[in-house]
Amino acid sequence: MGKTRGQDEEHEADDVEEPVILEPAFRHGVAEEDMLHALRFELHHVVQEDGMVVFVGPDRQCVLIEVGVLEWFGILAIAHAMRPAREKYLRSKG
Repeated sequence: MGKTRGQDEEHEADDVEEPVILEPAFRHGVAEEDMLHALRFELHHVVQEDGMVVFVGPDRQCVLIEVGVLEWFGILAIAHAMRPAREKYLRSKG
C-alpha cells in the first residue's frame, strides 16, 4: 500500500538534520534543547555581514532568545545563543 501525502510530508520533516552545536554556543548558559526549540519556532531572523544568521524564537519557557547559525565546514552549525534576545534583534524591520 502506498503512502499518503501526509505520511510523506511527516517523513520528510523527520529527515531534516539539526545543526551541529559548537562549544561557543553554550557560553551564555542556553541549553541545547532551548536553542533547537527557538530555531523550530523562529519568529524572524537577521542576516549579519559576517555570514551568521541570528534567529529569534522562544525557548521552552517562551523567553525570546537569539541563536546564531553559520555554515561551518559545509554544514550548518549553531555558534551563538543568548537569553534573552537583545533589543537589536527584537526590533522589527519594516
